[in-house]
Amino acid sequence: MAVTEPLLPSSPEELAETPGARPSLRRRLAAGLPTDRVSSWVWTGLVALLALVLRLVGLAKPGDKIFDEVYYAKEAYDLLQFGVERDKEGNGPGYVVHPPLGKWLIAAGEQVFGYEAVGWRISAAIVGALSVLLLARIARRLFGSTLLGCVAGLLLALDGLHFVMSRVALLDIYLMFFLLLAFGCALLDRDSTRTWLLRRAEAGEDLTAGTGFRVPWWRLATAVSAGCALGVKWSAGWYIIALAALAFWWAVQARRSAGVRHPIWDALTWETGWLVLSGVVILAVYLSTWTGWFLSDDGWNRNGNPWPGPSWLPSSIGNLWEYHVHAYDFHTGLAAKHDYQSTPWSWLILGRPVAYYYSSDPGCGTDNCSAEVLALGTPLLWWSFIPALLMITWRWLAGRDWRAGTILLMSLGAGILPWTLYPSRTMFYFYTLPALPFLVLAVTLAIGMVLGPGLGRKVDPADVPIGTVPDPTDRDRRLVGAVAVASYLVVIAATFAYFYPIYTGEQLTYDSWHTRMWFDSWI
Repeated sequence: MAVTEPLLPSSPEELAETPGARPSLRRRLAAGLPTDRVSSWVWTGLVALLALVLRLVGLAKPGDKIFDEVYYAKEAYDLLQFGVERDKEGNGPGYVVHPPLGKWLIAAGEQVFGYEAVGWRISAAIVGALSVLLLARIARRLFGSTLLGCVAGLLLALDGLHFVMSRVALLDIYLMFFLLLAFGCALLDRDSTRTWLLRRAEAGEDLTAGTGFRVPWWRLATAVSAGCALGVKWSAGWYIIALAALAFWWAVQARRSAGVRHPIWDALTWETGWLVLSGVVILAVYLSTWTGWFLSDDGWNRNGNPWPGPSWLPSSIGNLWEYHVHAYDFHTGLAAKHDYQSTPWSWLILGRPVAYYYSSDPGCGTDNCSAEVLALGTPLLWWSFIPALLMITWRWLAGRDWRAGTILLMSLGAGILPWTLYPSRTMFYFYTLPALPFLVLAVTLAIGMVLGPGLGRKVDPADVPIGTVPDPTDRDRRLVGAVAVASYLVVIAATFAYFYPIYTGEQLTYDSWHTRMWFDSWI
């Protein structure tokens, strides 16, 4: 009989009541979640509410389109009217190089609030706040601590790059959200697989491949989310590869923890089919984001050259393939010089942020005024990413902590290093946005290391809920750690507040603006 999710125990106590449970097996396979399910939603919800309020205040300023809003806000409005993007004059099909889903989400705001600043930015603000909530919940599950979940959410809420990207009609915030959602579903799939194996083992069942059956709904949900991310920007592809690798490796590790004799072979036998099906789901979801183009008669290349492929495939598929070839050539060949371009090696040190808007109009009380919207991460937060990555690298290598390895793969492996494969391509700092939540998780894990493990249920060292219940034998150390962490959060909040005017386009005197330009490369 098929077993379906959710299979996660509501608490360690519930799992302990499983008839015939063996403590060693529970220690290896149980999720180790906190028991404060209701109150955790209150706390993480408050963090997300703070993020939403910050992003909604002054959302309509500047009132005109800024930076690439001139493209995406208009293309979103075209989708509402025609189902496809039009050219600049609106007289014919428009050639665009990004899939439609992100623009459909922008269009949803324009449908409700009209074709004006709030309309084309409101969806980004809502999705930005939801991503804060999502990260807080992911961190809580990953680290077994509601406190650390709230810390992760708060750090994301107070990051300047995330804040700015949540207040402009660009695509990257939607890409980040769907990738984070896909990771959250993958994490649930990991825990669900381990709990499924645990219950079968406790029931005395054979765990080798070919025995037992379940539908991994969370893995299919991961595929749906990943397909949506791909439907926003193709750069989601690297994260999808990383998620597939994690799904397989987590399946191997789960079987190894359950005592399966040949975990790699067993995982290959059982998981390959589901991974292939997940790939089909991703492709189907991605193609569905092009529905407007399929239903239209005047989308770009909609009625192109006759399809030379198999006759059983509709010609529209061939035309869409040609469209994708053109778009791929554009992306790989983009080498035009830009004032704000940067290299991946400079992103973590904030080498060259991007100015979305600048005005020197008078009105600040002096002759020289400045108003700017600068896509700049909160500096002290971003500069702490590097030591945090070093700390968790050590934890991964020395302690074999799967969480550290996962964060490294999703942040550096999928989010930054792939861009180094295109050294001649024009790139921008805000391309790091999808990696940002995982960089925040790196800092959060490092904070948990400073706080130290609690007295929670004894589990595998890589699954110790860090930063939870104080250890009475180590209260002084934890007190010092708590003070250090609280001080760090206060400094991050103060830094965000200091740079807030140049995140929101607030009019400043030139001197006040210039004091916030800490490096010449920021100007």
